[in-house]
Order: sequence, then structure tokens, then C-alpha cells
Amino acid sequence: MSFEFFIGCRYLRAKQKQAFISLITILSIAGVAVGVMALIVVIAVMTGAESYFKSRILGVESHVVLMKHGRDFSNYRTILETLENIQGVESAAPFVYSQIMLRSSYGVSGAVLRGVDPESDGQLPGTYDKVPLQHLLRKDHVNTNQDDDTITLMPGIVLGKELAGNLGVMEGDLIYLISSRGMISPIGHMPAMKRFKVAGVFESGLYEYDASLAYIHLRDAQKILRMKDSVTGIGVRVADIYNAGNMAEEIVSELNRKYKSSSYWARDWMQMNKNLFSALKLEKKAMFIILILIVLVAAFNITSSLIMMVMEKRKDIAILKAMGATGRNIRKIFVFKGMVIGSVGTIIGMCLGFVLCSLLKHYKFIELPGDIYYFTKLPVQLEVLDVLLIGGAAMLICFVSTLYPAHRASKVNPVEAIRYG
Repeated sequence: MSFEFFIGCRYLRAKQKQAFISLITILSIAGVAVGVMALIVVIAVMTGAESYFKSRILGVESHVVLMKHGRDFSNYRTILETLENIQGVESAAPFVYSQIMLRSSYGVSGAVLRGVDPESDGQLPGTYDKVPLQHLLRKDHVNTNQDDDTITLMPGIVLGKELAGNLGVMEGDLIYLISSRGMISPIGHMPAMKRFKVAGVFESGLYEYDASLAYIHLRDAQKILRMKDSVTGIGVRVADIYNAGNMAEEIVSELNRKYKSSSYWARDWMQMNKNLFSALKLEKKAMFIILILIVLVAAFNITSSLIMMVMEKRKDIAILKAMGATGRNIRKIFVFKGMVIGSVGTIIGMCLGFVLCSLLKHYKFIELPGDIYYFTKLPVQLEVLDVLLIGGAAMLICFVSTLYPAHRASKVNPVEAIRYG
């Protein structure tokens, strides 16, 4: 061990003549620990929220949505064959999308209708991700008139949890679906209306989807919206979700080239939710900058502690210089002590951060209302890169805080220090 580190360790272990310096050192360690712990917890929650939104959104939305300018798809079957031959495309499914009204015996509510093909989509988001759509959206025999034994084939509809609550219905109840795409009659425009049986209620985990989405079979949607054999668009799932933007451009260029048209356009899931993820990234950066100020305050305490130690150890510094120690050797001693304080605080803060993140992940200490927030439990996800960045930033601030006291110690005049010390 070099003598600089040896003396630095002695300064850390030795009893101070001024207890106030020891108190400042302890407060410095505690300040760094609290700052690092707060940073780890907040960044883990922000990262967890971003991951939560991605998983929930991708559970409902397609990776790429392909549509046509000004009109519906009438040749979607040939386009599906083209899409399946593009490298990187895992699957493609047609869908019908429209705004409708739902009426039950309890009330009326607006909703977003999605007509899906059970053979292509196969699954629903959230709690119904294990139940095949073929089972949920099949036509069922229902007794619609209790006065006689009349049996009617009733198509199924699957509602979001909040939407079902607003309508006051549950699985097995009957509701009316009303669309503005009706027909012209002698008395004017008549909206289309059809009765459905609630086949199930799903919960995606996002209030916006749970309060507005309604799923029915693609054929039923085409009939009630009078679309014949057309669809609104095609949902595409790709192998690499983070390359969805490039895949959307490739799909559009391939279709426009093959069909000699410029009417096709596509958007990937990141474009459709750009505002949400941009806000999350901005909040994450802002919280990092704000909370790093806690570490900065602790670094000021480290600077104060080292300056007071330099004033106390002036005679020791003078003797070391008289024995041949250079200014660089003296700087190393005080930088070493300051970095030990910063390292101990950072390690303690990281350990406390890991413990607190683990508790938040496994126990529901904070319950959030689902109608206000997107989730009811704080999502926590620690990433190695975030932890390394926080630890590195804390150590860098602590290192910078040692430079001035170490420089001041190296400039001590040994003759004056011994004479007046």
C-alpha cells in the first residue's frame, strides 16, 4: 500500500479533535446514500412504467397498422398473402374499426368497435389472453322471449371491464349495438341496430382501452357497418418490435410498388403512442436531474468536511512535505478520503435502493386509483445500465467535490504551518 492511501486510511479511522468534522462526514455519507437510493427507486419506477405501457399497448394494438387513403380494403386477402411473404412479418390480420353506441337496459355508452377475425387474431388482451376468440365470439343459442320457447342465434360481443361497468352488464346479458351506417328510409336516415350477447369481459390494464373497446366477429362488423367484404385495415405483427418503423416503410413501399399505387400508408406502434413515450422519457430525465441535486448537496458536505480537515491537519501536511512529500502526494491523500466517503454512501444507497425496489415490487404499499392512473400498483423494473449510470454520476460528483480541498492542502507552506501551526 502506498503511503498516501495508508495516511488516508489513518485519517478515516483516527478520532477527530473536532467532533463536528466527524458529524459532517457522517451526514455526507447519509446524503449520498439517500440521493442514490431515491434516484434508483424513481428511475426504476419510471422504467417500469414505460415497460408496463409497452406490454399493455402491444397486447391490444398491432405492431404496424396498414390502411388505405380514402377508402376501405376490398382486396385485403391478396394483400395478406403479400404481407406474409415479407421477411420480418410474423402475422397479419384484417380488422374493422368504427365508433358505435351500445345500449343496455341500464344505460347508453359510446364505444370503439373492433371487428376481428378469430382465425387470424386468436387472442384478446389482458385477462382473456388465454381464451380463444373462436370460443368467445361464436354465435350462441339464446332464448330471447321467456313467454315461449323461441330460440335465436345471437352473436357474441366482448367488452372492456370499465365499459361493461358503465353499461351495467355482465357475461350473458344482451345489449344493442347501434351504428350510424344505417340506411335511407321514407322517414329519413335510419341507424343500424343489432342485438348481441355479452360473451366476456376483458381487462387490458389500461383504463382508456377498458372503457372504450368492444370486440365482435369480423363478419358481424361488416354486416352492421354495411361494408360487404371490405375491412378498415390490416394489423401486422413483426419479429422485432423496435424495428417496426422500418418494417412499416418497407411494407408500404412493397405494396405501392406491387399494386402501382400510392394510397397505402402505415403507422407503427411507437408512432401511434409517440406523445406518451416522449412524455415518459422527458419525465425520466427531469427526475434524474432533480434528484441528482440531493447527491450534489451531499457533495458540498464532503467538500466542507475535507476543508475543515485540511485546516486541522496543517502541521501534519507540513511535516509530510518536509519529509519529501510532493503536492501530488498530498492531493491523493484527501482525494482518497473523499472518494471513500462517496463510495460508502453510494454503496449504501444502492443497497437501500435495491431493497426498497424489491419491497415495492412484491408488496402493494401504494394503491393508485385506476380511473385516474394507468396502473393501480407502482411498476418497478431495475435495469443494469440505469444503476451503473446513477452510481457513476454519484461517484463523479463526489470526485469533483474533493478537488478543491485537495488542491488547497497541496498548497500549504510547510515553514509557515510548522511555525504558526
